Amino acid sequence: MSKSSVGDFSVNGFSVGDRVRLISAPPYVKTADPMPTLRSAELIAVGEEGTILDRRPGNYWSVRFANGAFLLDSQYLERV
Repeated sequence: MSKSSVGDFSVNGFSVGDRVRLISAPPYVKTADPMPTLRSAELIAVGEEGTILDRRPGNYWSVRFANGAFLLDSQYLERV
């Protein structure tokens, strides 16, 4: 069952500030910039860890990795 809490944006076991790991590579990644752009998924490696910055509509999370911040679906992430 999914967990949902509006106050701290906790959904599917993730919340803002959590450390997460990329468990599989999406076909491409979208930057979390004000004007998002599609980038090669090779910018982040499977197993790389990042921090959740915020939640976006459609079950997407803004995650800060070493190479920048990207929007990722929760299916590609696991909590560390």
